[in-house]
Amino acid sequence: MAKSPYEKFDDDKLILRDELAIDRTVLANERTLLSYLRSGVALIIAGISIMHFSNEIWFWAAGVACIPFGIAASIFGTSRYRKMAKSICALRRECGK
Repeated sequence: MAKSPYEKFDDDKLILRDELAIDRTVLANERTLLSYLRSGVALIIAGISIMHFSNEIWFWAAGVACIPFGIAASIFGTSRYRKMAKSICALRRECGK
């Protein structure tokens, strides 16, 4: 298993600056998740729109290709968010509270 980038910090030795940095990291992690989800939804909607409004077969194929990419982007973003949230939670030792 890969090491967490936060393992070097000891919870007892964290100062206010470190706590604020962790809070910024949490917010950045949430913002990144939302951007992955936004991109995934945009790809799915683009695929459905292309399929609906096109008469050419290659447009329809491009629309069909957008849908799985949108789903994959959403899944990847969610798994990345969970992995980072678990690392942050381990640092703060707040898991399960």
